[in-house]
Amino acid sequence: MKLGIGMGPLGPPGGANIVAVAKEAESLGYDTIWCPEIYGADCFTPLAWIGAQTERINLGTSIMQISARTPASAAMHAVALDYLSQGRLILGIGVSGPQVVEGWYGQPYPKPLARTKEWIEIFRKIVARKEPVAFDGEHYQLPLPGGTGLGKPLKLILHPAREHIPLYLGAEGPKNVRLGVEHCDGWIPMFLSPYRMMEVYKDAMARRAKGFEIAAVVPVIVDDDLDRAMAAVKRDVGFYVGGMGAKNFNVHKDHVSRLGFGAEAERIQELFLSGQRDQAIAAVPDQLCDEIALIGPKARIRERLQAWRDSPVTMLTVGSSDPETLRFMAEEVL
Repeated sequence: MKLGIGMGPLGPPGGANIVAVAKEAESLGYDTIWCPEIYGADCFTPLAWIGAQTERINLGTSIMQISARTPASAAMHAVALDYLSQGRLILGIGVSGPQVVEGWYGQPYPKPLARTKEWIEIFRKIVARKEPVAFDGEHYQLPLPGGTGLGKPLKLILHPAREHIPLYLGAEGPKNVRLGVEHCDGWIPMFLSPYRMMEVYKDAMARRAKGFEIAAVVPVIVDDDLDRAMAAVKRDVGFYVGGMGAKNFNVHKDHVSRLGFGAEAERIQELFLSGQRDQAIAAVPDQLCDEIALIGPKARIRERLQAWRDSPVTMLTVGSSDPETLRFMAEEVL
């Protein structure tokens, strides 16, 4: 099993914090450092900063939101970063939610699976560089119909360092996971339980090819006080299930419900949206937090690592930038 690390906050201007974390992870043998993209920093610039000051660690986007860029723009970003880092990019992509897609990017959200499939097809064509790219889909058209009428198919000028840049799909719903299995090189899940994942995703993962990667984001909190460690995980779960989405559209709430915590998810959202955030966080089940995270004393984490080893997960992305925690996980996993 490989190890990855989530980049975390940028820290003070200058980027010294993220470079220090990346160098420490690289020295310990971590495979990938993953950079998020929500509505703050973009995901490419910090990775370029890190890539310029490291040598081996892979540079992963987790996740690049496909509504933020046209397929051609994203391909240019990806090819340039992969070229400059000598083939170290893993492009994690996802659709985000309607609040961000429509509220921040001003793009339509409907039919996210169909949009994603078209986006991937165009991206692959651009990077493969076999011919000028033309595409006539429901969501993307190249060249653009109408306009001046002067648009024409073009071919990427820069020769990529690799003809195939790995694409991982950030996904929670089974249909989206199936799309990733069929069209991508890997899957980036969050709030994943190794004890329940095959119950939820057995059909979606049935056609996964040999070498398909599953890079699961796993909070790791080494603390002799289990309740204190549990409380930190509860805060994150409560925020996502309760507030990261509308009452009638919250993919994180739906995901937790599929894991078997439907009634609890309803209660968390009800409390959160009524302004009772502390109560919502308290309502997050201990069992759920314990299954999706590695928390507590070191001996307990060692024991519970076995469930992840026995699962189809190929990379644990450690949700911590604490040097001691990174070293502990490297010793136990690598």
